[in-house]
Amino acid sequence: MELHLYNTLTRKKERFEPLHPPLVGLYVCGPTVYGDAHLGHARPAITFDVLFRYLRGAGYRVRYVRNITDVGHLVDDADEGEDKIARAAKLKALEPMEIAQHYTIGYHRNMEQLNTLPPSIEPLASGHILEQQEMVQKILANGFAYESQGSVYFDVKRYHRHHGYGTLSGRNIDELESNTRTLDGQEEKRDPLDFALWKKAAPGHVMRWSSPWGEGFPGWHLECSCMSRKYLGETFDIHGGGIDLLFPHHECEIAQGIAAHGHASVRYWMHNNMITINGQKMGKSKGNFITLDQLFSGEHALLDQAYSPMTVRFFILQAHYRSPLDFSNDALKAAGKGLERLLAAIDTLDQLSPAGETGTDEVETLARECRAAIDDDLNTPVLLAHLFEGTRLIHSAAAGTRALGAKALERLRGLYRETVFDLLGLQKERTDNRSRLLDSVIDVLMNLRQTARQNRDWATSDRIRDELKKAGIVIKDTKDGYEWHAGNNE
Repeated sequence: MELHLYNTLTRKKERFEPLHPPLVGLYVCGPTVYGDAHLGHARPAITFDVLFRYLRGAGYRVRYVRNITDVGHLVDDADEGEDKIARAAKLKALEPMEIAQHYTIGYHRNMEQLNTLPPSIEPLASGHILEQQEMVQKILANGFAYESQGSVYFDVKRYHRHHGYGTLSGRNIDELESNTRTLDGQEEKRDPLDFALWKKAAPGHVMRWSSPWGEGFPGWHLECSCMSRKYLGETFDIHGGGIDLLFPHHECEIAQGIAAHGHASVRYWMHNNMITINGQKMGKSKGNFITLDQLFSGEHALLDQAYSPMTVRFFILQAHYRSPLDFSNDALKAAGKGLERLLAAIDTLDQLSPAGETGTDEVETLARECRAAIDDDLNTPVLLAHLFEGTRLIHSAAAGTRALGAKALERLRGLYRETVFDLLGLQKERTDNRSRLLDSVIDVLMNLRQTARQNRDWATSDRIRDELKKAGIVIKDTKDGYEWHAGNNE
């Protein structure tokens, strides 16, 4: 394995070498379950699903931990205000754990639709309160936190003097201080930069636990530090999540871990970039907040149609995980057509018969190019480009203009099966028998048309195209073969 990953901490690509092979420890920040899973949830899920599949395919045993935040995540990611789950529960007149369970079930359903593999362990923040309290006590004992009015805060400046705060995000502590000095609701803190490790529960706050400092609940940043250490050990391989979590969440995780245990826990930090919608950040106030259920059903004002889970997955894989990705109906439609072309080529590949003993070198070159792409920091867009280039070889073999021997065919089929289905996690869309029959009939007619074109029998070629058009099927010739869609028959 020659995998090179971009490490956010060192800001460069590094060859990935597991700490304790053949075991790889992977921790990914999961959702806060106070609402329906949305488009933004799909990108980290798919990004780290590909990494999980890659590592397993390379022969590693991967312990993949993805948490569920069901307590402690306050409104606007701050140290003041309501817990997001408690607020949702209040609005719906339900218990907070009912809200958390309802949206966790929905998240799992959406993840299954996107064909993401379940993690090895999926711990809940509310199930690890004792571990979080123990970590707070260690940080207090080491002098990097202080109690104030029943809450406990992390002393950022004291930590910075000893270890340096901002190593992951590159933030300057003086600039951070100037940007936070004017915030309200900071009376309990010695410094506005300090963040909550444990919050005293206000009267009426439902989600609360007993602690040495009084009844309260853990700060949001604390859960990942505790659960990653519990399930992956003092030092583990990879910590991932969205780039929006880089600061302050992951920066605070690093600080908490070092303050409690004296050393950093994570060797490789990975962050996927964000998805925008028509160039804007997604948000309910902007009216461009699209849930995954809405995407799959088409029931949203910004959607022209429904998009299948595999179209959404393919759309996300078309961009490198560290690049921004802009959603639009045109982009989703183009992704759907691209996915259809790729899956159609695989169907054609499965139907090919060997001819001669040629083609092995071309297939091996393609395989090396595909491997190099995915080894290069999971470069899925370049990998897909190579796979589409390979479809030209498939269509040439189907048209009889290129011979592929039995060995080459077996290798090519294995390459597409292992790469498209096993690694990228794409699936053939479920279609009814009538749709599959239509696809088969069009394939037969298009193969006849291709033969006629090779024989320069333009009359037969045009007749097939015209008759299909009369039946409502519009054919478009492409460099990779052809595309078709249902049109009008006027």
